This record gives sequence, C-alpha cells and structure tokens, in this order.
Amino acid sequence: MEKQLHIVCLDVPYPPDYGGVFDLFYKIKALHKRGVLIYLHCFEYGRGTQEELKKYCVEVKYYARKTGIAGLSFRLPYIVSSRANKELLKNLLLDDYPILLEGIHCSYFLYSGQLANRKVFIRLHNVEYEYYRHLATASSIQKLYFLRESWLLKRFERKIASKATIIAVTPKDAEHYRLTFAAKDVRYLPIFIPWSQVNSIPGSGTYCLYHGNLSVPENEKAALWIIENLGGRTLLPLIIAGHQPSKRLQQLAFSKNVQLEADPSMQSMDELISGAQVNILPSFNNTGIKIKLLNALFNGRHCLVNNAADQGSGLESLSHHAVSAEEFRSFIHSLVIRPFTDNEKMARAAVLEQLYNNDVNASQLISWIY
Repeated sequence: MEKQLHIVCLDVPYPPDYGGVFDLFYKIKALHKRGVLIYLHCFEYGRGTQEELKKYCVEVKYYARKTGIAGLSFRLPYIVSSRANKELLKNLLLDDYPILLEGIHCSYFLYSGQLANRKVFIRLHNVEYEYYRHLATASSIQKLYFLRESWLLKRFERKIASKATIIAVTPKDAEHYRLTFAAKDVRYLPIFIPWSQVNSIPGSGTYCLYHGNLSVPENEKAALWIIENLGGRTLLPLIIAGHQPSKRLQQLAFSKNVQLEADPSMQSMDELISGAQVNILPSFNNTGIKIKLLNALFNGRHCLVNNAADQGSGLESLSHHAVSAEEFRSFIHSLVIRPFTDNEKMARAAVLEQLYNNDVNASQLISWIY
C-alpha cells in the first residue's frame, strides 16, 4: 500500500544553507528514499521556488506569507498568524493523507479545529516560546516584539499541545512539553542531517573558531561575548565566521584584532570548521539542538561549549564544558596544545553515527505515521 504524506514547511527547505531548514530538507530526502510519496507545502518569502525539491516530492506548492501588519494578530503569535493561508487549508482537505507540520509556525488550522479529523504530527524544532524569550534577552531593538511573541507562543502552545502527536528534537524538549503543557503524545526523534560519518581530522589546527548566522541576535551576542572575553587571549588566532555581521560586531572584532570572515560560502565555512583546533560554541539558548555544534562534532576537532549548548541533547560527553570567561580561557590554553586523537574521533562516531542515522530515523517516523 502506498504511503502518502503532506508536509507543511515554515520556509522553503532548499537550499539547506541555514540551521532552520537542515532537518526539513534531509528528512524529505530520507522519507523519499523509503518510498513515501510527499506532497510538499512551503511558505515562500524570499528564498524562491526550487526545482531540486521536485526530485523528492510528488507535488510542491508555494504559499505567500502575510508579512508586516497584514500578518499581525492580537491573539496569536505572528509566526503562526502570518501563515494562516486559506489556499493551504483547501489543498490539505482534498484528501485524508496524514499531515506533518514542520514547526509550531504551521499549526494555525490545527488550532482552529479545521484538521480535527486528520492524523496530524507537529515537528517541534525547539520549545518556541523559550526560544523567543532568549531572543529578547539578546536583542535591544526588537526586545518588546520578542517578549510579546514569547508570551503569545506559550499560550498558543498550551492550546495545541494535545491536538496532535508532538515529535521533539531532543529528549529535554520532549519532557518539557509533557510537563509544562501536559501534552498526551510526545515523542523524540533526532534531526536529519547531511553527515553520515564523523570526518574530524586528527592532529592540530592553526586557529580557534566561532561560526554561526551572525544576523541572529543570539549568535551575535555569543560572538560579541567571545571577542570581548577571548580576543587576543587564545594563543592561536581567533576567527569569527558567519553571515551578515553587524557594524558593531565588525568594529569590535577590528579593535580586538580578531579575524572576521563575513558571508563565507558553504565550502569556505566547511573548511574553516575542519581546520580549526578549537570550535568555541557557547550558547544563550538551551532549547532545541544546535546545528553548528553537530557540524563541529562531525567535522571539526575539539569543541568547547557551555551547558546551554548541549544540555539534554545526549551529546554532553563529546564536548569540553566551561562556564565563566576564565574557564573558557583556561580550556583553550590546554586544548590548543593538545592534538585531536583517533580515539576521540572514534568516541564521537560511536554516539553520533548511531543517533543521527537518517535511514533508521526515517523508518521510525514512518512507523509512527502509518
């Protein structure tokens, strides 16, 4: 019997060039490989239509997101109300196939009751209201917007928590949904990624690195903290790499003699990660899974993080942990003179290659849906 599935994506899931779409795109590929017939629905607001997606889907439909004032609601989070598209609902109701909603963002019609008789799954990318609360602490210009969105999201997530099967990306997020929102059916499934084996190169690198999308307030906050506290004190050169660094970040990096790689290509970023001696990845948000950390663990040498970066992820044993700036400096001083070993690579592979196996995880998801 054919397995048919609607997948509703908060954004166009190709190319997989930022963390938010990794899980979406590589899940589509893995499900297609297992024979699932996918009807893909994407909200398009800048990334354009993508021919590549037709290779993996029976049908790909695009919908406009209501941006600005048109997408605002007094009762609902903006990320939800701006995606309440009637054409999407019309297409979902043409049949009775199961529906996978990628993110709380796409769950308006679940909330409104118009999918009440359907088998619906929500892929929880993180605990969204907590993520927005963390964004508020990292931002000054948009602080009020992020705080309002966090408040509306918490109220909204409570209302839909038991209307569908929730599939979280970490055990910690799954438990949070059970305890905070009394969700009845919550499961854990690791994210889908492009790496199938650990490619870290034993030996030593020639610099320390922080990488991330620098236009995201949380990532900019981490980069500024690293430059302020570690700039000029890492024995090896310190590099900050990522997209759209602000003027403030550029000026601080220059004043502290920190190399800033702005808007590197995907190939250049891969080379920076694999060539670093220490990937320094503190986080100010402890929900979800950090794609940049997975990238560094699969492809880089030593990883130095704080607890928020990997707490509750099942990956805690694979990185070095520090809390204060002084502890970060102390760890870096020891790690820059310590070659990364084959044994450390094997220890990573034992965890990562079992947990993040796309074929196994696709089979698990299929068994839940059908």
